Amino acid sequence: MSLKKIVVVGPESTGKSTLSEQLAAHFNAKWLPEYAREYLLTNGKEYTINDLLVIAKKQIETEDQQIEEMEKKGGSLLIIDTDLIVIKVWSEFVFGYCDTWILQQIALRQYDGYLLCDVDLPWVQDALREYPDKEIRQQLFKYYKENMSAQNAPWAIISGKYEERLTTAVRFVEGLI
Repeated sequence: MSLKKIVVVGPESTGKSTLSEQLAAHFNAKWLPEYAREYLLTNGKEYTINDLLVIAKKQIETEDQQIEEMEKKGGSLLIIDTDLIVIKVWSEFVFGYCDTWILQQIALRQYDGYLLCDVDLPWVQDALREYPDKEIRQQLFKYYKENMSAQNAPWAIISGKYEERLTTAVRFVEGLI
């Protein structure tokens, strides 16, 4: 079986990391965490558009390293917590612009499916989150949906409580593998 790559996207505080970890455990798959959290925890919450480009490049670098390792060792499923679409949405929302390198990479990179996490979970504040306002979260979710519609890969909206989200996501992934 060839390597399948599933990406989990969505606004902040929608359970992306939790769902990614749960899916990886369920399928005994590899999980690639979001690099942005590591970067911001190390470098501080204040960031510029240039920081987003650094984050994007490191996310791609670690993803490519994981894919290469899995192809050598025969891994069949990679769950990716956040890809460049998340960085694109964030860049355009915060700065009104997205670097062309990021846009080019989005067009070039191929994934087997996307899971778009809905904003129906309660907001959970942490050191990095910025937009607890319900209207802004819904606006961001709508923007993610528009971006998903532009992708060639199949995608599904993941909503409900955590257990329901996992069940829906598992069914979706099973349909792809």
